[in-house]
Amino acid sequence: MILNRVTGYLKLNKRASVRDMAAVLNIAPEALRDILSRLEHRGHVTRLASGTQCGGGCSKCSPQSIELYEWCK
Repeated sequence: MILNRVTGYLKLNKRASVRDMAAVLNIAPEALRDILSRLEHRGHVTRLASGTQCGGGCSKCSPQSIELYEWCK
């Protein structure tokens, strides 16, 4: 269900922002953060440090404002 969609998205993309995942998966950011927190606790994802570049290369966002998660497994 939603958990499968989130894990599938991160497995495919390796790294993504909360904003992008919420938009693509049509999930409220708050609900997505809860799911990501559970996945982080289980060791499946890592929340990247504030200021980490997303890797998109567009430079439209301030790196400090982006919440990035990366698939670990």
